[in-house]
Amino acid sequence: MATEQPTALDLPMVDPLPAPTRKYFDVCTDKLGMVPNVLQAYAFDIDKLNTFTAMYNDLMLGDSNLTKLEREMIAVVVSAVNRCFYCLTAHGAAVRDLSGDPVLGETLVMNYRVARLEPRVRAMLDFAVKLTEACETIEEKDREDLRAHGFSDRDIWDIASVAGFFNMTNRVASASDMRPNDDYHAQAR
Repeated sequence: MATEQPTALDLPMVDPLPAPTRKYFDVCTDKLGMVPNVLQAYAFDIDKLNTFTAMYNDLMLGDSNLTKLEREMIAVVVSAVNRCFYCLTAHGAAVRDLSGDPVLGETLVMNYRVARLEPRVRAMLDFAVKLTEACETIEEKDREDLRAHGFSDRDIWDIASVAGFFNMTNRVASASDMRPNDDYHAQAR
């Protein structure tokens, strides 16, 4: 675990951590080699941490027709619009890992529009960006475009939910000066 606070806010983790939280952090360490700073940041309030992780795990790891890579791509593109250093670093690493393509991960961080993407994926990311930049302009034509690219209404819900979640987390990360774990920078390169 990091010895420094994961944010600029003076909100130390509960000490001692409850046994289930300690176990969850141990699983993170086993799987990722670290406890992500976002989890440490939320650990000042175990109820908030549990709510955050439940939503994250449902959206990013739960049942969906969207692949894990597609969901991570949405996270990166939304975070690029919002210039969220934490999420660009952490989820950029996930895109590099899941795709096996470090160029794709870096391109999505910088400008997804120049990435070599299938039209279906491009349509998904265009929708997530429009939802991020001007949500009030979303209309039936936008949903029809996704349907024309093979997305179901449930898929559209999932795209919107992932984009919405990262719009929220980007803002919390930026407001608190949340810093990514150093390990993310070298992953999957």
